[in-house]
Amino acid sequence: MTGNEAVLVAAKKKKLSDKKRKRKETATERSDPTFAVAFGGGGARGICHINVIEAMDELGIRPSAIAGASIGGIMGAGMAAGMSGKDIRDYTLALMGKKGSVANKLWSLGPASMRHAAFGFRLGQFNLELILDALLPSALPRDFAELGVPLKVIATDYYAQMEVICQDGDLRQALAASAAIPALFMPIRMNDRIMIDGGIFNPVPYEHLLDDADIVIAVDVVGGPEGDGTTMPNRIESLFGASQLMMQSAIGLKLRMRPPHIFLRPPVNRFRVLDFLKAHEVLAESDGIKDDLKRQIDMQIELFHRGRGLDI
Repeated sequence: MTGNEAVLVAAKKKKLSDKKRKRKETATERSDPTFAVAFGGGGARGICHINVIEAMDELGIRPSAIAGASIGGIMGAGMAAGMSGKDIRDYTLALMGKKGSVANKLWSLGPASMRHAAFGFRLGQFNLELILDALLPSALPRDFAELGVPLKVIATDYYAQMEVICQDGDLRQALAASAAIPALFMPIRMNDRIMIDGGIFNPVPYEHLLDDADIVIAVDVVGGPEGDGTTMPNRIESLFGASQLMMQSAIGLKLRMRPPHIFLRPPVNRFRVLDFLKAHEVLAESDGIKDDLKRQIDMQIELFHRGRGLDI
């Protein structure tokens, strides 16, 4: 081997060594996994998402992406806007803890709008855009672009018979579309399309985050019919119970195909869709989900490190 050849071989070895060292440094620099969280729909049961947000806050975890359907989209928007779990808890309890406070907020829509809303409720046609505009915190921006974390809000296109992922433009309109529960709220006209509750098509939209983070958390609050198995449900119970069964069927299929890293079902099944005035009870009953989530996060972080051959 000539002197020049020896120099070239040494240079190649050094180049390969430098590449390996850089790869190792990159892995070490990003030793902590990224997280994403999907909040499911379920009406008042979704108040328990606050406990999940608080648990992540306590661990110092800021998600790299968030998705949500219905109430999950609203909770996710608060988190994406930079509100802490405590911020969301305090606001929710101040709003929902007393019936009068909710009424005062609704009356701020104006007498004519309230008469329309009250009449609409009897027909299952509450104007959710007006209601959310009055109830949502001022910390929540008007546009997706103003959020600190990317957010995907799921709505259902009624006539196209498909889910729609909202991630830019008018945030509050998207939240109203995502939470427009049939038989309770008017459908929302968005981009000249008719939208209804995103949970109809995708109750827990975690699959839209699986390529956005190392560890994906999904929270299901759909629930299902409760009883001793012999009591005949009334018409309203039958309507909501049947929709829960259909949504659980969709969730079950997704879990068999491609599950998230962490899947949570807080114990809030006994609460009904409109039990918002029971916010204190929902939070108390689901408080144990915090420890459950923390244990599962620790387990997933350990698996993440092992998979990359990193010391922990």
